[in-house]
Amino acid sequence: MSQLTAVLIGAGSRGAGGYAPFALDYPHELKFVAVAEADPVRRDKMAQAHGIPPEHCYESWEGLLARPQLANIAVICTQDRMHYEPTMQALNKKYHVLLEKPMSPDPLECLDMEQAARDNDRLLSICHVLRYTPFWLTIKQAITDGRIGEVASIQLNENVGYWHIAHSFVRGNWNNSDKSSPMILAKSCHDMDVLSWLMDKPCTRVSSFGSLMHFNADHAPEGSAERCLDCSVESTCPYSAPRFYLSNQFKGWARHFTPDLVKENIVQGMRETDYGRCVYRSDNNVVDHQVVNMEFEGGATAMFSMCGFTFEQERRIQIMGTRGELRAEGDIITLYDFLTRQKTEITIPPQTTGHGGGDAGIVRSFINEVRHYNGQEGLTSAAASVLSHLMAFAAEESRLNGGKTIVLTDYAKDLVAAK
Repeated sequence: MSQLTAVLIGAGSRGAGGYAPFALDYPHELKFVAVAEADPVRRDKMAQAHGIPPEHCYESWEGLLARPQLANIAVICTQDRMHYEPTMQALNKKYHVLLEKPMSPDPLECLDMEQAARDNDRLLSICHVLRYTPFWLTIKQAITDGRIGEVASIQLNENVGYWHIAHSFVRGNWNNSDKSSPMILAKSCHDMDVLSWLMDKPCTRVSSFGSLMHFNADHAPEGSAERCLDCSVESTCPYSAPRFYLSNQFKGWARHFTPDLVKENIVQGMRETDYGRCVYRSDNNVVDHQVVNMEFEGGATAMFSMCGFTFEQERRIQIMGTRGELRAEGDIITLYDFLTRQKTEITIPPQTTGHGGGDAGIVRSFINEVRHYNGQEGLTSAAASVLSHLMAFAAEESRLNGGKTIVLTDYAKDLVAAK
């Protein structure tokens, strides 16, 4: 089996922490030979872990992509609004590209990237990692095997977790759609992708409701301050930054603002970075809860609910078919047969890599697709991802317009006409 080479653009938690470790676990299959990262600490850490020489360490993606092609693959994990230009240049340089989700907050950029992959005869796969997990693959196989008949309706709940929404979507990098993406893209494009994949039919109509109900100045407690460390009522707040980052349970998330998890550094980070700000006084504007209603070709329906006000961080799904029902959460998938009244329970074993095995799964699948590439599309190709991204864009359009029903064919035509 031949070893493939890759460059990493963006050495944050997803790039260096999620996908690059595959090369350390399976060095005979993949080697990272260059990195582009603005943060010198992250850049040096990636270089040391993977033995990347100084001459192949770059402060920006522009410097890396100005060079002749250095590898087979470009793994691009920059922030949402920094996906388009490096992806287009990497494709033009004839790299196969593995791109972190979402593709882009701009639907026209998504269409451009899909076309660029075709024009350059290169793979462009989007990191919809859920499709590569044993949990979701088992659910998909049950539907494909006809174990519940024809799918009539799906209900999918994404329970974000009270601490996760405060960390990532109120204080963190994805808290403001003007700087990153709307919540339906930044967090829930995974869910739109899963629903599209499980239904395996075009989505025809979408409507959506949701708002930033709680995390705003109107709900700031009396006596609260701009920062948790200066707040007289911090001890009564479930979203207290010290409660998160100084606890053993959540301390690991402090790596987003300090590489060394000693208390002095964590406290300094809470004083100096957005991760110490009051959740009611941040510059966040993304929703803290949202529902999306979908109709698919043939009449099947789906309901998706995202909510930040949950104790657990998890997804729960109920799929109702004409001959049976499937329910799944955690690591348990339960199938109910209408004819025999038999209940079958499947337990998914614990996975050793992130996102339930999806992080390693997508890298393994992608390098195999590159190794045997002959013009085919990958499992989460740009073409497949554009379909679910359009569902997300239409849902946000609906939400911003009072829940107006959006017809997907009309929405897509209007986008193409605008190009």
